[in-house]
Amino acid sequence: MSEMDTLDPESRMRRLSRRSFLWGGAALAGAYAGWQWLINRRPDGGVPWPLRRTLEMNEQLNRDYFQPARLSTVYPVSAAGEPRRNGDIGMEEELDPGAWALKVEGVAGAPGPITLRMDAIRSLPKVDVVTELRCIEGWSQVVHWSGARLSDFIAKHPPVTQSGNPARVDRPDDMPEYVGLATPDGGYYVGLDMPAALHPQTLLCYEMNGQPLTADHGAPLRLVIPVRYGVKNIKRIGTIRYVQQRPPDYWAEQGYDWYAGL
Repeated sequence: MSEMDTLDPESRMRRLSRRSFLWGGAALAGAYAGWQWLINRRPDGGVPWPLRRTLEMNEQLNRDYFQPARLSTVYPVSAAGEPRRNGDIGMEEELDPGAWALKVEGVAGAPGPITLRMDAIRSLPKVDVVTELRCIEGWSQVVHWSGARLSDFIAKHPPVTQSGNPARVDRPDDMPEYVGLATPDGGYYVGLDMPAALHPQTLLCYEMNGQPLTADHGAPLRLVIPVRYGVKNIKRIGTIRYVQQRPPDYWAEQGYDWYAGL
């Protein structure tokens, strides 16, 4: 018979409580020490390097899982509503829609950036998607989006391949690795891997829920990319650039995941 078995129930409970307290205290101390070790590691891209390695591993898993034919869930139009007005970085100043122009860099056959107006976007086939806008903060909203596929835009204004020829969207391996987008003032910017840019649900959007985009939601042109978190759905696009090197991304520079895949 153990010593614990000889104790009366009240004494046994007191001893168990003391033991539990000591074990709990040791666990808390270990967790605190581990947290202090983690947050004091060398920063890499805005976060301690162990967390950055975790984000990079998640990205590789997402890239392996990603398939162009894998669509984000499509909902009936009746399920659509207005999303929150989240974020106005790069949109602090009022924009005259009539003065807006889209600058595109890295276009095949062009000696420099080309400039396009909204009629160039609207001339492309109009596509509707009713998908979920998912915010990294945890909320989501089904929205009815309308606009031109980014893949159709890229086919119309193709980038240059490494051989110097115009790229073809049906040969994505021959295209630049990335697409960068920024607001007209450069205040907000995102980077996309080319497979995500060519995804059939990725839109250059100019209508929301059957109405023209409002200023709060990115008029006159915003990105809709249901296979990425909301931070990639840049509003008020002013520049599109085709690049071989991974372009900068506003929230990735603040320590978030660059890939932001779903």
